[in-house]
This record gives sequence, C-alpha cells and structure tokens, in this order.
Amino acid sequence: MMPSKRHAPIAIAAAALLAAWLLPTAAVAQAAPDYAAIIAAPDRSDADRETDKRRDPVKLLAFTGARPGMTVLDMGAGGGYSTELMARAVAPAGKVYGQNAAALARPLERFEARMKTPAMNNVVGLVRPFDDPLPPEVRDLDLITFFFFYHDTTYMEVDRAVMNRKLHAALKPGGLLVIADHSAKPGDGANVGKSLHRIEESALRREVEAAGFKLVGEADFLRRPQDTRDYPSTRPTGPVDEFVLKFQK
Repeated sequence: MMPSKRHAPIAIAAAALLAAWLLPTAAVAQAAPDYAAIIAAPDRSDADRETDKRRDPVKLLAFTGARPGMTVLDMGAGGGYSTELMARAVAPAGKVYGQNAAALARPLERFEARMKTPAMNNVVGLVRPFDDPLPPEVRDLDLITFFFFYHDTTYMEVDRAVMNRKLHAALKPGGLLVIADHSAKPGDGANVGKSLHRIEESALRREVEAAGFKLVGEADFLRRPQDTRDYPSTRPTGPVDEFVLKFQK
C-alpha cells in the first residue's frame, strides 16, 4: 500500500533515519593514516630512528588505531618519542596531551626541546602527577597510550588505583587505553619495577581491569620468549620480552 501524500514526508524522514543508522561506522570514521609513511618522514630525528629499532613503531601505531582528528593522552611521555608519533598520526586536526611528572627533570628537558619542532604543533605538554594526569576540562578522549612507563609508577609515589580510575573517566565511551611494558616473571607482580624495570603482565591487567576497563586486544610483535626476565630491561644482557595490551572503556 502506497503512503498518502499527507504521510509521505514522515515516511521519507523515517527512511533517512534508518539509512543513517545502518550506515557502516567505517563510512563515517576517518581513515587510518599511512603509518609506514609517518615513520619514514624525513624530518624525524636520528635518535628516534634508533629507538624505532626496538619499538617496531609501524605495528605499534597500527595497533593503537590512531587516526586524524583523534584526541590522545600519552602517559609517561618522557622525551616525547611516542608523543610525536601520536601527533603525526592524528594531524592535522587532532590533539595530543603529553604527560610527565615534575620529578622527571631530564625527560622534561628533552620533551621541551622537542616541543619546538613543527611535528609537535598539535601537542600540549602536561606536567602533572600520574594519579592526577589531566586538568578537569580535558575529557572525552579517544585514546590513551602508556608505553613502557607503567612499571615505573610502581615505585613512585603514585596511587595506581586512582590513576587508572581517572584514565577510565577521561575516555569517551568506547575509548581505548593501549599499554606496552616490559615483562616480569610469573609471581614477580609489581615488585620489580625499580630493580628490573619490569612488571608482570597479569598484575598490570588486574589493576587496569579493576578500574572498569575491558581487555579487547593484545599483540605479540614485541614478544621475545627467550627472555629469562631476570635482568633489567634498561641494561639488558639478552632480548627483552614486552607485552602490548588494548583495553576499552
């Protein structure tokens, strides 16, 4: 039965709404950038290219899913290596917050020097405690990255339960937290962060999930199963096994 002329506008509007609802997410989301091209950018520093050799950054960027227009928080930014990669991935309209604690004097100096480069034009540096990483007006983040620094919070004056709850609150619904860190032996828990600069994967996962996050992905491109995990990751005498986990709000 054909709709009457009186009901035709309602039928058309309903059809339009249905079509919009059925439209695949990929059709409205911004496409992923060329991660390999980001890593190959000629203006990246020699020091960063050296770091690339142990980070496998193309795969790491792809795993995060960073895209143009996103708002990202990079926790434990250090000298800004990963912050810059995120900035390049979300450019030109996206924004990245790079967090460091005030006690990290030397990394902060390197971060401030990096902030003077064009690649960091869309970056805001934050000097704030790990358990209070963002000003209250910053919310609805798309992505948080926490690369190879979570273990350091285990021996610093950080309330990690509070930290993880605040990270959860800062994300928009469906937002992602991607953590990479150096693996400790089973049973070591969070007790070797200072001595070996490692953390047991299961211990980290329990802490993060207690804040309300759900594990939705893991990657093995930094796995080194031959690692005996009994030497410092900062002064390795062999390969270092590293895990990469993706959590969702």
